[in-house]
Amino acid sequence: MEETTVIKEDGRIRINKPKWLRVKLPTGENYKKVRSLVSEHKLHTICESGNCPNMGECWGEGTATFMILGNICTRSCGFCAVQTGRPEEVDTFEPGNVAKSVKLMGVKHAVITSVDRDDLKDGGSEIWAQTVRAIRHQSPGTTLETLIPDFAGKWENLQRIIDVAPEIVSHNLETVRRLTKQVRIQAKYDRSLEVLFRLKKGGMRTKSGVMLGLGETEAEVLETMQDLRSVNVDILTLGQYLQPTAKHLPIAEFVTPEKFAEYKEIGLKMGFRYVESGPLVRSSYHAEKHLF
Repeated sequence: MEETTVIKEDGRIRINKPKWLRVKLPTGENYKKVRSLVSEHKLHTICESGNCPNMGECWGEGTATFMILGNICTRSCGFCAVQTGRPEEVDTFEPGNVAKSVKLMGVKHAVITSVDRDDLKDGGSEIWAQTVRAIRHQSPGTTLETLIPDFAGKWENLQRIIDVAPEIVSHNLETVRRLTKQVRIQAKYDRSLEVLFRLKKGGMRTKSGVMLGLGETEAEVLETMQDLRSVNVDILTLGQYLQPTAKHLPIAEFVTPEKFAEYKEIGLKMGFRYVESGPLVRSSYHAEKHLF
C-alpha cells in the first residue's frame, strides 16, 4: 500500500488519496456532445450526480447510467451518499421520460439503477418493468443493464425484472459477509445471493459488484468471489471504496492496482466471464463490453 500523507487542518485529519486514484478531466467530442445534451435538456444521470470518475470514458463510449424511482432511499447504507428518508410519490411519467432521455442522448447501452423503495408494495418493480419496455420502444437498438435492489426478498417483484429480460441484470453484494450489517444496514448477504441465484435460474446474464478498502481481509474477498460463483454470476466488478462524506464509513485501506490485478486473475480462473477490477472501477464501468 502506498504511503499516504496525514495532514492536520483545523484540527481535522485528512488522508490524501494515492496517485492511482487521481483522474484526468474528461475530454472528447462524444463526451462534449452528451454533456451538452444533459445540460440543455436537464437530463438526470447518476454519472453526473454521483460525480463518477469514469463519466468521461463511459459517455465517450455511448454508455450512461440513469437512476429511477426518485432520489430518496428508504435504506441508510453506510457507504452511500444518496439521501435517505421518506420518498416522494412515484412519478408515473418517469419511464417515458427516461426513455426519451436515452433516445435524445443516443445512448447505445443504458444502465438503469434505482433507490430502494421498501415503502412500496411492489418495491418499484412496476416502474422498473415499464422503464425497460419504454426504452425498448423508443430505442430498439439500445441494449440494457438493470442494477436492481433486492426487493426485500419479495420474489414476485423480482420476477417482473426477469419477465422483461434486460440484456444484463446486476445486483451488488457490495461487501463481504462479516461487514454486511455495518455497510448495508437493512440488507442481507444471503438474500442478495438468493436474488442472483433466482435471476440466473430465470435465464438472466448476471453481474455483481464488491467494494474493497472497508476493512475486509484477502481471505474474505476470495470467499465472497467464490460465493458469487456458487450462484453462477457471470460478471464481477471490484473497485475501491471512497468515503462520500465525513458521516459515512471511513476508508480502512487504499488497495493497490497490483492487488486488484491479482483479484482479476483469480476471478477469471474461478470462472467469471468478465472481471473488471481496479481502484476506479464502478458498477457500470465498461458495461457495454459485458454483452458477450
